Amino acid sequence: MPRFLHVGCGPKRKDQTLKVFNTPDWEEVTLDIDEGVKPDIVDKLPELAKVEPGSFDAVYSCHSIEHLYPHEVPVAFSAFHRVLKDDGVVVIRCPDLQSIAEQLASGDIDTPIYDSPRGPVTPLDMLYGFRPAMKAGNLYMAHHTGFTHKSLLKACTDAGFAGALCASTKSRELWAVATKTSKTQAELEQLVKIYITPL
Repeated sequence: MPRFLHVGCGPKRKDQTLKVFNTPDWEEVTLDIDEGVKPDIVDKLPELAKVEPGSFDAVYSCHSIEHLYPHEVPVAFSAFHRVLKDDGVVVIRCPDLQSIAEQLASGDIDTPIYDSPRGPVTPLDMLYGFRPAMKAGNLYMAHHTGFTHKSLLKACTDAGFAGALCASTKSRELWAVATKTSKTQAELEQLVKIYITPL
């Protein structure tokens, strides 16, 4: 059975990840720095020190890389590369700074972009971190860096991923799919269709 590593899972499990993972065919292994969310592995980015090399068919990182400091980003992406099997794929989701900046430039920083299960999310929340969670004491939610389409692709290629493709969504979210082995453009686009399908 293929396994995926759910990095920075928080309270979510595979039924709140992607359609491709939310099947009996995939085994989920959760990882988080917060013991309170009861992950399978208590560990953290950027190193993923407790995860064995080449041990996962996929890595799923949903809104965790923006919590890193800039100098930690190369370490984290190298860790994603290290823990994947040779034919594995990493799927990354994070705020799209370029599209958020367009709204910020208009002066509109507090109009919600979308409603999350924990409340409305504004451009300011996407830039600096979800303020209600931080107000409640969860400072793990603070953002220390951010990505555009160009910088996210560069982070993937700099870490040694041979294939990578990014896509943006209407909710100002940026996605990347990256592989350790080289892929044609058509193959990468097919992977995007398979993996970039939120529930």
